[in-house]
Amino acid sequence: QVQLVESGGGLVQPGGSLRLSCAASGSVYSINVMGWYRQASGKQRDLVARITRYGSTDYVDSVKGRFTISRDNAKNTLFLQMNSLKPEDTAVYYCNADAYSGNYWGKGTLVTVSS
Repeated sequence: QVQLVESGGGLVQPGGSLRLSCAASGSVYSINVMGWYRQASGKQRDLVARITRYGSTDYVDSVKGRFTISRDNAKNTLFLQMNSLKPEDTAVYYCNADAYSGNYWGKGTLVTVSS
């Protein structure tokens, strides 16, 4: 089992920045890929970015050049640095871990981009 706890969400003005964190615990040795997903109100949950245990990254086109995903394997923590935020980035952001033991989700953290 893997437990994931997100933090760092909040209210930010357009053009601002936020850094999300996801602390993993439990069977973290079994994690291969970690990712951030988001779900806006009334919409489906979509991939934002993901990173393998070796550091390879993948981003959805709408966030390329603005968001950066990283992970600290020693501290079992995943990050998402979000810059130049836009109102359309408003959503609940979820941390995901794809592990040999299964696929796991955090409870999410709300990001609101509004003036």
